[in-house]
Amino acid sequence: MKDPRIEELAKNLVGYSVDVQPGENILVEMIGSERELVTCIVNEIAKRGGRPFVQLTDRSVLRSLLLNATKEQMETWKEYDLLRMQNMQGYIGIRAGENANELADVPKDKMALYESIYSHPVLMEERVKRTKWVVLRYPNASMAQLANTSTEAFEDFYFNVCNLDYSKMDTAMDALKNLMDRTDKVRLVGPGTDLSFSIKNIGSVKCSGQRNIPDGEVYTAPVRDSVNGTLSYNTPSIYNGFTFENVKFRFENGKIVEATSNDTDRLNEILDSDEGARHIGEFAIGVNPYILHPMKDILFDEKIAGSIHFTPGQAYDTADNGNRSSIHWDLVLIQRPEYGGGEMYFDDVLVRKDGRFVIPELECLNPEHLK
Repeated sequence: MKDPRIEELAKNLVGYSVDVQPGENILVEMIGSERELVTCIVNEIAKRGGRPFVQLTDRSVLRSLLLNATKEQMETWKEYDLLRMQNMQGYIGIRAGENANELADVPKDKMALYESIYSHPVLMEERVKRTKWVVLRYPNASMAQLANTSTEAFEDFYFNVCNLDYSKMDTAMDALKNLMDRTDKVRLVGPGTDLSFSIKNIGSVKCSGQRNIPDGEVYTAPVRDSVNGTLSYNTPSIYNGFTFENVKFRFENGKIVEATSNDTDRLNEILDSDEGARHIGEFAIGVNPYILHPMKDILFDEKIAGSIHFTPGQAYDTADNGNRSSIHWDLVLIQRPEYGGGEMYFDDVLVRKDGRFVIPELECLNPEHLK
C-alpha cells in the first residue's frame, strides 16, 4: 500500500510547484534509490496531460564517473544534458543519496574540472531561467543520521515540512518582500558578527514551495561592493563532500578578504575558484516553522526559522547584483537564542531579534502563525 503522504507530496510537486500543463515535457531526475515517489510523480504528470521523462542517478556511480573523467568527456556530458534540458518545460529534481560524503575523496583537480565545465552557470541558467522547476530531498536513513533522529521520526518531520500549506506561507511573505523592496541598509549583529550592506533597488523574491521543497525563505542580494564587517556562521555545511564548521568571513567593500574555518586552506581554495567566489550573490531570510536545527543538508538548513544565509558566488537573475561565479554556496547563520541570538536591522530599525520578527507587519511569519 502506498504511503498517502507520498501521494500528497507528488500532487503538490506536480500541481502546485511546477503546475504541469497539457503537452509539457517534464524531466524527473532522481539521485538515489527511491522509486515510489518517482512513480507517483510520473503518474501525476500523465494525469495532467504532461509528458514525463526520467533520469535515475546513483552517487557512487557519479563518483566513478568523476574519478575517470576527462575534459573532453565532461564537455560532451554538459552538451548532452544541456540539449535535454532545452527540450523540457519543467524539471523536478529529487536528491536521496545514501552518503552525503560520497564525493569526499574525488581529487581536487577532478572536482575543479566538474565545477568549471559541467556545473558551469549555463546549465543552471537553462533550467532556472527557462523552465518551471522544483528541487527536493527525500528521506532515508542517511538523512535521519545527519539529523540525529530515528528514520521513522525523520520521515514524520519530513512530511510535516514538505506537505506544509505553502500557499498560506506565500501570502504571509508579502509583507517581508514589500519591506525588503523598500530597504536600503541591512545590519546583522550577533556573536562574532557585525555586518552591514545595502540591498537598495535589488528587489526580493518569495520562496514558498514553487522552487524548493522544503521551502520558506525570502531572498535578495547585497549591492555587490557594499558589504563590510564580519560574519560568523554557526551551522556546519558540506561542500564537495567535506564538512566545514566555524566558517568566518571578514569583508571589505564587498569582498571576502579573510576567511577561516576548521580547514582554512580548503575554504580559501573554494573562494579562489574565480573572482566572483569572494563576493556575495544572495542574502536570504529563513522562516520554515518546522525546520529548527541544522542537519548538514542545505535545502533544509537554509530554510531554518530564525536564520539567514549569506551566499558566496553566483547571484540569481531574479535578484541580481551582477556577481558571477561557478559556485553558489549557501552558508547559514541561526539567530535564535539557543544558537547565540542576534539582531537584524533594516534602515536602523530592529525587525528581528533572536530569530523572531518584532514589528507588527512581520509577526505573521513567526512559527506559530505558519503551522
